[in-house]
Amino acid sequence: MRNIQSKPRGFSLVEVLAAVGIIGIIAFLAIPNIVAIKEDSETNLAISRAEAANMAIVSYIQANGKDAVAANWGTLNNQGRYAKLLPYLSFAPATIVEFSPNGFTITLPANLNALTKSTLLDYANKPVPY
Repeated sequence: MRNIQSKPRGFSLVEVLAAVGIIGIIAFLAIPNIVAIKEDSETNLAISRAEAANMAIVSYIQANGKDAVAANWGTLNNQGRYAKLLPYLSFAPATIVEFSPNGFTITLPANLNALTKSTLLDYANKPVPY
């Protein structure tokens, strides 16, 4: 007579449920961190773009002279000012709306005599310090 031993094939229900539970706990802990990292990266991109605009303003003034630039700068709207800065921004899109990251607004200074920085507002129109 032969002794037939059955070998278990696959996982038991308890083992599968334990694995699913562990994966669920890991996902529960990881997802908020991933969302926070994405939000922080968007804020950092917005700050970087605002600083790039500030550097472009300085380069534009140095290349064309402060008096010549300040004479017509105040008559331009935000997009017109951005158009003047385009040659001083590497690989920048054609409009300031495309240049600003999602949920942020970059407003270029209206007066260059004081040499103020660009204003950066978040999705709730709150100023972002940088």
